[in-house]
Amino acid sequence: MTSPTNLLIRRARIILPNGELMIGDVLTRDRVIVEVAPQISTAEPIIEIDAARLTLLPGVIDPQVHFREPGLEYKENLFTASCACAKGGVTSFLEMPNTRPLTTTQQTLDDKLQRASQKCLVNYGFFIGATSENLPDILSAHPTPGIKIFMGSMHGQLLVDTEVALEAIFSQGTRLIAVHAENQERINQRRQEFAGITDPAIHSQIQDNQAALEATQLALKLSQKYQRRLHILHMSTAEEAELLRQHKPSWVTCEVTPQHLLMNTSAYAKIGTLAQMNPPLRSPHDNEVLWQALRDGIIDFIATDHAPHTLEEKAQPYPKSPSGMPGVETSLALMLTAAKEGKCTIAQVVNWMSTAVAKAYGIRNKGEIKPGYDADLVLVDLDNYRPVLRQELFSKCGWSPFEGWNLTGWAHTTIVGGQIVYQNGKLFTEVRGQALQFENS
Repeated sequence: MTSPTNLLIRRARIILPNGELMIGDVLTRDRVIVEVAPQISTAEPIIEIDAARLTLLPGVIDPQVHFREPGLEYKENLFTASCACAKGGVTSFLEMPNTRPLTTTQQTLDDKLQRASQKCLVNYGFFIGATSENLPDILSAHPTPGIKIFMGSMHGQLLVDTEVALEAIFSQGTRLIAVHAENQERINQRRQEFAGITDPAIHSQIQDNQAALEATQLALKLSQKYQRRLHILHMSTAEEAELLRQHKPSWVTCEVTPQHLLMNTSAYAKIGTLAQMNPPLRSPHDNEVLWQALRDGIIDFIATDHAPHTLEEKAQPYPKSPSGMPGVETSLALMLTAAKEGKCTIAQVVNWMSTAVAKAYGIRNKGEIKPGYDADLVLVDLDNYRPVLRQELFSKCGWSPFEGWNLTGWAHTTIVGGQIVYQNGKLFTEVRGQALQFENS
């Protein structure tokens, strides 16, 4: 399956672009969907997939991941991460610049693109990272979905935490700016205040709701001043959701992670530092407000912030334990399970995990099941439940914060560019994705 295959998916429950469900067939040819109909007949040589009792969705586009290559491949690499994507129904990803070396120049961006072309089973794109000194690079680097700014939770060159430095970036160019919004000055102050406490639950107090809100307020202020396209990454607090509910310009988007919807500070008592991430888990009240903001369209879509560390690293006592958790293998099943529980609809999950992401980042011909669109698809089983088991994970780190959760909507077959990359537990590792192109860049 190293070259595009003509596929005929038969008798699937198809989620159409208007959100309606149709039992029918989908024909793909040369990486593209060519026909969607109640019944398709063709005389051409073709691979048929009997999808009776399975639901066909557009492939997930995960717009925020950390895949650790180059420089930190002992945690994860582009091959293992893309295998995990394929198993999770993720057919495209956007990866972040905090690798070693940092992705802050055209040269380091090109290096990642070259590595991905050789290793990735799914489609890929890479953010360019902002420093206080690389303005020419972040304005000209290509192709990239946008500029990533760490306003907090970072150290070294990638930390851009003064208003002067931030304004220099917001005031020049038109490229999308994606922010990790936490106030580093407040975090530093609270870190001193709570020094010596090794209970990982203190993490949510050190990097508290106020630290997130203050940074989001600043990013929003600069975005409004310069009419600059802004995306707020992994929004985690009720206060941020309410701020945007009151005033969200048309050029601003934001995302939320499954863990900020489905987990809260009670997780520390159960799984300890495996629940530690940036921004931290919040309260059950924050969960509820974020869910409502997502359903109301205040929050635009879902991202995982897949950021794996080894179990040995995570076993260190807080605050030596690193922040971050894997997510690409479980995100779709988590959200479809939530849909089955009545928290949302399957059509909403499709929008949040595919359609809206493609629209926000200007990724042409992805995120919908219709003729002319790329054949990036996933067949999921919504009739059966299976637990998250550590021994079944493809991510190199080998653990999940959702271990033991009983989920439905697991991927049965994942298709990238008309090629079957995962089916019934088996990976087809010779398949390669393609570099994503961005209309807005």
